[in-house]
Amino acid sequence: MPSKIDQFGASAAVHQGVREVCVLEDREGQRIDNYLLATLKGLPRSRVYQMLRRGEVRVNGGRVTQSYRLKQGDRLRIPPAITTAAALQRAPSAALVERIEHSVVYEEEGVMVVNKPAGVTVHGGSGRRHGVIEALRASRPAASQLELVHRLDRDTSGALLVAKRRSVLRQLHADLRAGKIEKRYLALVRGRWRGGERSVRTALEKNVVRSGERVVRARAGGKPSQTLFLPLDRGLDATLCEALPLTGRTHQIRVHAAEIGHPLAGDGKYGDREFNKQIRNYGLGRMFLHAHLIGFTSPLTGRWVQVDAPLDENLVQVLESLGLRVPRPSK
Repeated sequence: MPSKIDQFGASAAVHQGVREVCVLEDREGQRIDNYLLATLKGLPRSRVYQMLRRGEVRVNGGRVTQSYRLKQGDRLRIPPAITTAAALQRAPSAALVERIEHSVVYEEEGVMVVNKPAGVTVHGGSGRRHGVIEALRASRPAASQLELVHRLDRDTSGALLVAKRRSVLRQLHADLRAGKIEKRYLALVRGRWRGGERSVRTALEKNVVRSGERVVRARAGGKPSQTLFLPLDRGLDATLCEALPLTGRTHQIRVHAAEIGHPLAGDGKYGDREFNKQIRNYGLGRMFLHAHLIGFTSPLTGRWVQVDAPLDENLVQVLESLGLRVPRPSK
């Protein structure tokens, strides 16, 4: 498939339609002008500030100034914008587009679920030109309203929900805020788990260190957070757990697991260095956190949909090497 630059020429203009966006936690606190400059790549800064002054950009239906700081749950209406094709950089590679298309595990008229590979971002930015959503838009140019319903960390694999209509996006975001979307993860953690399921209710606070790296800490006064851990199979040195994040904080499962003394295998930020080195001998070359199931009510049909995202071959082999049972898809 030709890139936008191939189609329109290096100096051609590309029209981007109206977008409706719900602000998730990872954008909270960002100034709206900086958000727009990053989102509308190639649009002159003067035009971004003009849009804000004229009230073309709306937050929760109203005008805001350029210094407004986004809040989780804010609803943004971004008007059509003209950007230059040269500033859009090159299109996603054919290999990425094909990989993401082959990762679609469920699709209906208004929504799809992608089994996101580890190492792929959900969207471009932070040094990555393209992610899942850019690849989907490139492979489906007629689907002009594709938007992410939620996010997964780059190193986390598994079920990622994508809306194909703005009305569907609004409903799924409302369900997400109301806790009506079920998300279940598989996590390999350090040590032999004692006892049964455990609910962790440690408050979390997001910080940014000097290098710009995002770090989350357990801290009194942080945002209320809860994760339910259920042990599935225990080994001598590691345990396979199912983790249910009952709130949606950044890096929640990873930090909560570390807080109770069972850090995730392969987690270079919150994990245990010696354990990570040990587990590499079993073939693990990434963090073992996989969103294996997502459940939601279809906004178009009203029926409950539950989608399984299978583990990739590498994670299956790691479990087998450790003598741990590989979970079967739910029925």
